[in-house]
Amino acid sequence: MFMASFRVDGQSYTEINTEQLLALTSHENDTTYVVNFWATWCSPCIKEIGYFEEIHRLHSGDNLKMVLVSLDFPDQAAKKVTPFLIEKEITAPVYLMTDLNYNEWIDHVDPSWSGAIPATLIYRKDQRIFLEQELSREEILFYIKQMMN
Repeated sequence: MFMASFRVDGQSYTEINTEQLLALTSHENDTTYVVNFWATWCSPCIKEIGYFEEIHRLHSGDNLKMVLVSLDFPDQAAKKVTPFLIEKEITAPVYLMTDLNYNEWIDHVDPSWSGAIPATLIYRKDQRIFLEQELSREEILFYIKQMMN
């Protein structure tokens, strides 16, 4: 499995394909994973991404792993994603999905997903919550707490 990472001024993203995304969304351990699907061209995504970053900074050592999966076009990532990560001071792990054939992989993330973003998968072991909507800070924390209990 090959993953390419791109780093500029401390901010980075890692390119992933479908196989790597499916591995990222199926860990079976005591960690709670929050996987947010977003893009720089998605206004609701931009509105909520600061909440995910804040929660990552405050709670990443609490058996919680925040993951941000960009659905920006790979050929535009250097011009769009990298400057965005720098501007917003994103420190959570960021992955750039390189497989643009969304219909081949979205059902594996969650069968109810229409493909709209923002979308967030929160999971721990065999428990999963999938939310295809913009979330507030309080809603994100509510669902994380629900998953951790």
